[in-house]
Amino acid sequence: MERKGRVRGLVRAPRRTTIGRTLERFSRAITDWVGTSWAFGCALVVIVVWALTGPLFGFSDTWQLVINTGTTIVTFLMVFLIQRAQNNDARAIHLKLNEIVAAVHGASNRLINVEDLTEDEVRLLHRHYERLVALARESGDLTRSHSVEDAAARHALKLQRPEDEPAS
Repeated sequence: MERKGRVRGLVRAPRRTTIGRTLERFSRAITDWVGTSWAFGCALVVIVVWALTGPLFGFSDTWQLVINTGTTIVTFLMVFLIQRAQNNDARAIHLKLNEIVAAVHGASNRLINVEDLTEDEVRLLHRHYERLVALARESGDLTRSHSVEDAAARHALKLQRPEDEPAS
């Protein structure tokens, strides 16, 4: 029997409020629409109409304020929509990469959820992989794939001269 709050071994996502779901659907729909040619066309029409009305309003300060205010509001809202879209895309990419790392035999599981590590932990991992590349360059086999630990052990074995090897 499954425990309450679990779905096939996964923890169920927290329940969202009606307003939260509504805002999510609305922001997704707006994000999808503003990336279309129609949205660009609408923005272009607004700018052209504004420019054409300049002589009608004598290119007044109010006329300029209208476009400045409108573009500022749109820009402000778009920053949040762009960030939301980037967060969703990044989360999906990370999940796909985590699945690949988890599924590939010999891949280092330390890379699963690497995006959640601190900057210092990421730098440490980067140094490990720099070391792996250096070992691969030394051996001349850049296409061979293995962990840092395996690479160091294999490299040490490669450096042993035949006379250093124990007699069998």
